[in-house]
Amino acid sequence: MNDLSHAPEESEELGPIDYLVISFPGSRLTGEGLPLLVDLVDRAIIRVLDLTFLRKDEDGTVSVVQIADLDGDGRLDLAVFEGASSGLLGDTDLDEASALLEPGDSAAVLLYENRWAAPLAAALRRADARMVAGGRVPLQDVVEVLDTIEALGSTR
Repeated sequence: MNDLSHAPEESEELGPIDYLVISFPGSRLTGEGLPLLVDLVDRAIIRVLDLTFLRKDEDGTVSVVQIADLDGDGRLDLAVFEGASSGLLGDTDLDEASALLEPGDSAAVLLYENRWAAPLAAALRRADARMVAGGRVPLQDVVEVLDTIEALGSTR
C-alpha cells in the first residue's frame, strides 16, 4: 500500500491540490467510503496530504478528534490514515471547516493531491502555461442538464 501520509518531496512534480470537508450529521461515521479512498491512494490517483477529523459539541465547542479515537467499535478502521499530515492544513482552515458544522456533527477535512494530473501540470509549467480559471461543476447541475437534453431529444 502507498504511504498515505507522505508529504511531497521538493523535487517531485505536484498535481493540483484539492480539499474536501465532509460532514457527518450526528457524528455517525460508518466508514463505507474509506476503502474507496484507500483504493484511490493505492492506484496513485491521489495522495492524501492531510486528514483531520473535527467534532462540534452541542455547546458549539469544536475539537480535533484523533484518528485512534474513531475506531472504538472495530468497524471503522482509520489506522491507515494515522499521521496523514503535511502541515499544509492550518488552524485557519480548520476554523473555516468547523464553521460549516452543526452542533453534534463531525467532519473529515481532507487535503489531497491529484497525482494523475501531475505529469500534465509539470508539462504545462515547463511550457510556461498559466492556469487562468478552474472550478467544479456541481453534479446536480450536470444531472439536470442531461435530463433536459434527454427530455428534448425524446420530443423530437
